[in-house]
Amino acid sequence: MISLGIIGLVLRDFQRVWGRLPDWVPSPMVLAVACALVALAAGIALLFRRTAATASMVAFVYVALWWLLFKVPPVVRMPLIGLTWVDGGMHAMLLAGAWALFADVGGRPFPGGERGMRFARLLFGLSLIPVGLSHFAYLSLTVPLIPTWLPFRTGWAYFTGACHLAAGLGVLFGVLPRLAAQLESLMLALFTIIVWIPRVVAAPRTPLNWAEIWISWALTAAAAVVAAGIPPHDMAPNPPPRAPETRAREPLQHW
Repeated sequence: MISLGIIGLVLRDFQRVWGRLPDWVPSPMVLAVACALVALAAGIALLFRRTAATASMVAFVYVALWWLLFKVPPVVRMPLIGLTWVDGGMHAMLLAGAWALFADVGGRPFPGGERGMRFARLLFGLSLIPVGLSHFAYLSLTVPLIPTWLPFRTGWAYFTGACHLAAGLGVLFGVLPRLAAQLESLMLALFTIIVWIPRVVAAPRTPLNWAEIWISWALTAAAAVVAAGIPPHDMAPNPPPRAPETRAREPLQHW
């Protein structure tokens, strides 16, 4: 969040950091700076215990408004255009991470708490479906992102798409959901390291590369937060009966 805020202030271009704006939005530069300031402030506040709860609420509301105002309408207007679903799905992953964090440390019954965590998990699982399908539907856009030193690049595109789908279905249907989210986070971290870091090193003056690397890292963190919010007992196919919910509410301090 801090890095997205910094690059937003440097570029002052909404589209290159947060995506294309609809025509009805006035003063795109002002909005870009405002979004960058919110992301920067929320990211800094998340690092401290005293402000973490409030920052998690701000981050949740911020990402939710961003998703609802700028990512959902294109899907509604153009439901047959797959790229709108992919864009909406990727940002829904960010929203799921922000929601899971707020549910865990925000201290509110809803949309926080265990109920909010369940909704975050559901949203995360659903968001992975269009992202995974995009690897198959838009192979010509996926393969060029795979480093040339890797053999069978088309095979890797299919494989990673299948992994997105498997993780999403695992979280949705409770098939080792915590492991599924953890492996999704690991794969996204590898994307960041293998795909985007070399691109930044090769072309450090390309703003899009800097935006992509931090968005990729934010997605990685979102998957990790969702995974951390899934109780360990959910990893077992048939969990034993347990006492009423008494899970500790201090994962941020534990991290």
